[in-house]
Amino acid sequence: MNKITHVVKRSGAIVPFTPERISNAIYRAAVSVGGRDRSTAEDLSKQVVQLLEENCPPGHHPHIEEIQDLVEKVLIENGHARVAKHYILYRDERARRRSENADRRSRPSGNIPWAKIWYVLNWAVDHKLNTIEKLNERIALGEFPAIVNEAESAYKLDVENVTQQIADQGDELKVVVITGPSSSGKTTTTIKLSSGLEKNGLKLVTLNVDNYFFSLDLHPKDEFGDYDYETPQALDLSLINEHLEKLIAGEEVIIPFYDFKTGQRQDAVTPMRLAENEIILIDSLHGLFPNMTQAIPPEQKFLLYLEPLLQMKDRRGEYIRWTDIRLIRRMLRDAAHRAYDPRRTLLHWHYVRASEMRNIIPYINTADYLINTAMPYELPLYSHRLLDNFAEWTREFEDDPLREDAFTRAERVYGVLAEITPVEDDSPVPADSVLREFIGGSCYSY
Repeated sequence: MNKITHVVKRSGAIVPFTPERISNAIYRAAVSVGGRDRSTAEDLSKQVVQLLEENCPPGHHPHIEEIQDLVEKVLIENGHARVAKHYILYRDERARRRSENADRRSRPSGNIPWAKIWYVLNWAVDHKLNTIEKLNERIALGEFPAIVNEAESAYKLDVENVTQQIADQGDELKVVVITGPSSSGKTTTTIKLSSGLEKNGLKLVTLNVDNYFFSLDLHPKDEFGDYDYETPQALDLSLINEHLEKLIAGEEVIIPFYDFKTGQRQDAVTPMRLAENEIILIDSLHGLFPNMTQAIPPEQKFLLYLEPLLQMKDRRGEYIRWTDIRLIRRMLRDAAHRAYDPRRTLLHWHYVRASEMRNIIPYINTADYLINTAMPYELPLYSHRLLDNFAEWTREFEDDPLREDAFTRAERVYGVLAEITPVEDDSPVPADSVLREFIGGSCYSY
């Protein structure tokens, strides 16, 4: 029998074999169809490993596709057809995405809100902020404070517009969902929106969906064995919908409490009932995920999506990626509020992004309004803070086949930040700016 020690990735790299990744993948597929039996996933994983060792010739390193084929075989032969179907669909989806990524320059994404993008691009051109070169020119002229003011004014107008749209819907509206991928600026925007609605006689009352996480032992894990808080399947979606329906009907519900220190949920802890002129607020990464609010009719909810829709090109003519902006934001926030090393955030980002691509991005076009939270002036501040870090990570991960994603992102971000004139002084940034959520110094409590 051939003891499997290494596997071949799609890139051709040979990396150590980790059986736990198989059981994690099976468990995640099971969770997606309502199952949460981790021991069964581990037993099925052992069967996959046994088949690999029985059928692989000595010295052979199986390809990742071989392993996935065996996972499908074991699932079906053990009577787990629904799990197998989900696993197969997930494989097909990942393959399609890889194909799309390979030729994305030739085909536009159907998820991109083109009307909003055109508006943001037009604004950037008018303000001479559509390229790094023009940004640097304005900084050289001493116009950094002016850039801050222009960007903040554009964001303020977005918030005012959506506040008025929500207020105009009156009594019919029962739920406001504020959503967007990690570090898109949801917390600050929620505070500003709440303040604006109060002036219109409406009050947002938060239903904290974090309290609906399943206990940690029921959570799916990512491919490295880390518990995955980024997937909507980590939430008790059926209970969320049950409570939403009852609240809208005027009934009282008892909200659970999730203790992140212990990883355990305690049910029926805090009573909640809506008063007159109160609207339920859901602030969640997965607010657009259909199952999150499936029990609520469309006319009773307003879906607000946030994203740093920066429209700025580097010297090669490539647009700066929104995900890279959010990665930097999360690095700074994690370091300030969670005492995380920014390197840890970079290594964690691979499954943050995977969950976004699967559970958030496909639903952008279902949103009622999009707010652009990008601030062109944030890039010079990041160049001062993190340029050296990204240079170090680029060197560290260059030849590590297990850290291809981290290397690709580090190299790309380093290339962008190296082009930008760094700015150390952030005093022109107002205390109520969405950016203060990440760089510190906010007048709000988070």
